[in-house]
Amino acid sequence: MNDKKFIWLVNGFWENRFSFAKEVRMKNSRVLWTKSMRVLTVFILLITLVFIAGCGEKEEPFVDKNMPYEPDTPAPDPHEGVFTSEHGTMTFPGDGESVVIDFDKDLSEYLELPEGKQEARYFFMTGILPPHGKMPIRYDVAHEFQIIAGEGENRKAVDIEIGAYKDGSFSTGTNCTTADRITFFVDLDKNGDWEAVDFLK
Repeated sequence: MNDKKFIWLVNGFWENRFSFAKEVRMKNSRVLWTKSMRVLTVFILLITLVFIAGCGEKEEPFVDKNMPYEPDTPAPDPHEGVFTSEHGTMTFPGDGESVVIDFDKDLSEYLELPEGKQEARYFFMTGILPPHGKMPIRYDVAHEFQIIAGEGENRKAVDIEIGAYKDGSFSTGTNCTTADRITFFVDLDKNGDWEAVDFLK
């Protein structure tokens, strides 16, 4: 091999090597630039979101204000003893859950309960409070009296309006039901002629 050919081969080798190295550097630069732009874009988006969230009006946390009123005073003791009316009796053992009812034909038919003496459970209830519906509550602020009689398929629950009748008007709610009186507000004939039935101890 002559000297000229050898020099030409050596020069070609180094030119190819430098050219390859240059291409690798350019390719690495493009990859680095692309990654940098992606990181920068994500960073800008995050900053924008934080800015928008910080400038928006802050909403107050949701507080359900449609809850039943309950006084700050201690709840009264459960009813106890025999409560009598012209349409029957209710006997409370004092546990706040069970009652023995003994209603006459008129009241039993109105409430769609079997006539005569039977064991039942009871709750004092609020009126309807959307979205909760009716809720159990202490009797001195209750609007309804719920009786649950029977078991299984024969189970029957009835809600009875309760309150106080005075000077020709019926009111319900705070202090209308007492430890010695539970007043039903009923339409026995189902003709719109409502009447108060006092169960008194």
